[in-house]
Amino acid sequence: MVAKGKSAHAASNQLGDNAIYKLLPIIAGIRDLEPKLGDHPFLGHAKITVSDMTVKTPSLNAVPDEATIFIDRRMTFGETKETAIEQIKALIPEKDKASITVEELFYDEASYTGFVFPVDKYFPAWALEEDHLLVQAGQAVKQAIGLPEGKPGKWEFSTNGIYWAGKAGIPSIGFGPGDEIYAHTVGECVPLEEVVKATEFYSLLPKMIDKEQKA
Repeated sequence: MVAKGKSAHAASNQLGDNAIYKLLPIIAGIRDLEPKLGDHPFLGHAKITVSDMTVKTPSLNAVPDEATIFIDRRMTFGETKETAIEQIKALIPEKDKASITVEELFYDEASYTGFVFPVDKYFPAWALEEDHLLVQAGQAVKQAIGLPEGKPGKWEFSTNGIYWAGKAGIPSIGFGPGDEIYAHTVGECVPLEEVVKATEFYSLLPKMIDKEQKA
């Protein structure tokens, strides 16, 4: 979301239009929007977070004429990209609609060959049923390598599966060492013994998939 304002010297700030101030009520609205978002018994409640902000200003002694916030929106079943965007646009005050825009982000960086293939950063919610062949194969591998038994669950964060399963329709499961509560934190760590166990899982999974297919 980008807000355009008008720069002025901070000593005469009444002559400007502070782009940051335009976004403040919208940021508060985003914070208050989350309880109203979609919910699902398995995937859980949808999330929305203002994750970054950049400002353009002539100097530290001037009114900024442009401010941008980045919004991380985690969708659940029953929600669409179009609805999610409209929910955010609805937070823009009528008086500021001409100076505030909402833009979808894209992966559009050039590859090592210079080839550019823009892809939108939208990934629909997805999940596999517990009786899916791939899920059952994963459960069989866990048992075979001596990991604790338990019902399949979900990660709170997303993985590359959001593309493979969410967009491309390729069945995917998540499995790996470590605990998700430490992801993206200063205490992030992975026990070495879990790394070793994970390699056992990955090595045996193809064989179990074949076995499940023949069952």
